[in-house]
Amino acid sequence: MKPTTNTSKNARKFPFVEYNYQASNLENLTGRCTTLSNSFRDISRDYFDIEDNKDFLSNAAIFIALIASALIPIAASATEMIHLVRTLPLF
Repeated sequence: MKPTTNTSKNARKFPFVEYNYQASNLENLTGRCTTLSNSFRDISRDYFDIEDNKDFLSNAAIFIALIASALIPIAASATEMIHLVRTLPLF
């Protein structure tokens, strides 16, 4: 079924415009929300001062385990690729 268009002569062609609209006044805005830190170290120092980092060792151990579990297949595939290159005849 095709959509029907409004073809009557009294149909509005443009949307209704509200003429009482008033734009907001932006004269007193400075553009800054917070104070700026001097460096990335200041930001990280503030973060670690506030956050509880007692579980850092457990998080580090989990991260090392994940990296090791990702490196084992990569190393195995690298050794197999070396073995494959050695067995191919040289032209």
